[in-house]
Amino acid sequence: MIDYFETKSQPITMAMVLKAYGIVRANKGGAGVDGMTWAELDANLHRYLYMLWNRLSSGSYFPAPVRQVEIPKKSGGVRPLGIPTLLDRIAQQVVRNHLEKQLEPLFHESSFGYRPGRSAHDAVAQSQRNCFNHDFAVDLDIKSYFDTIDHDLMMKALSHYCKDKWVLMYVERWLKADIMKDGKRTARNQGTPQGGVISPLLSNLFLHVVFDGWMQKHHQEKPFERYADDIIVHCKTERQAQFMLARIRERMVACGLTLHPVKTRIVNLRGKSEKRYPRKYDFLGFTLRPVMREISGRRILMPGTFVSCASKTSINRKFRELEIHKRRKPIALLARELNPVIEGIIQYYHKFWNAGMRPVWNQLNHRLLKWVKWEKGLFKYASLRWLRAIYQEQPTLFAHWKLVQP
Repeated sequence: MIDYFETKSQPITMAMVLKAYGIVRANKGGAGVDGMTWAELDANLHRYLYMLWNRLSSGSYFPAPVRQVEIPKKSGGVRPLGIPTLLDRIAQQVVRNHLEKQLEPLFHESSFGYRPGRSAHDAVAQSQRNCFNHDFAVDLDIKSYFDTIDHDLMMKALSHYCKDKWVLMYVERWLKADIMKDGKRTARNQGTPQGGVISPLLSNLFLHVVFDGWMQKHHQEKPFERYADDIIVHCKTERQAQFMLARIRERMVACGLTLHPVKTRIVNLRGKSEKRYPRKYDFLGFTLRPVMREISGRRILMPGTFVSCASKTSINRKFRELEIHKRRKPIALLARELNPVIEGIIQYYHKFWNAGMRPVWNQLNHRLLKWVKWEKGLFKYASLRWLRAIYQEQPTLFAHWKLVQP
């Protein structure tokens, strides 16, 4: 009989492993270098989890190499994504559950990324509020942040806040785990792979030391928002913005990081300046820029939040890649397939302003019209009449029809 709370040389119980499995299983995800799928793991769950616990609790656990794939970025190019094996992700979740309880209370209130009870919407809303009394912003972009984290500095930061030797031991092993790409195994001496379960927590800890805590100590009067490595710092004047950018650049270099020379910039939302600066900045899929509003008969420049052009382009690209017009099936089944995607977009991008998404939904309606032409063999206007007749009968068939009718 298994004692679910038994420990060996390391204070890790079977109950901790089972809890971690439940969390990782709910998040799904692909296979690592060993090719093990969730179906295979679930078919032999007791044996695999017992083996993992036995290794973790005895200190003999070592992670497998991380499978690296490349995913496209909204702004163009690709981002490397590291995928540990399923068992390695469960092991990381065990440590994350333990470590998060220690670190979460220490993190700054303006840090929002990958934290319980905090969302990207909270970060964007705070950014807009700070724009009301700060005319300038410093839009920071850390070049290849996840790939350039210094392992020694990371372990130094972790050991300062966490005294559990088993946590330090396993985190160091994950940081140094090899990378497997296109069948080639490469050693890693810096960085933590995006895609690992524990990577978001470690990256938050590193920037808490490098940036959040430093700002709290030396520039407490300057508000900011940070979501993972996306950072906006607010300033009242041009000179303040220039000073802060220079100081932050020095701080990043001292900690082994580099600000992107092009993407990092000062933004002038509505202040007076000697130089010309951009008048808007993108943050978490939204654009914050000044808009003219009439209040009590006066026209005033005020900050507004809108869906960014890059986000709209990305959404349209996603619908284009779905090739809706080639799907030969009833419209009800088509709606059932598309609605989860549509509802997710609405839930995220309609948080602050609905009207700006009309072009996106009009474009989707054009794709549905093309589906009608192909599926029903009708010409343009006949297809439009058919689609509008469906709308009259079932106005909520597609989730976006409540916003923009065909």
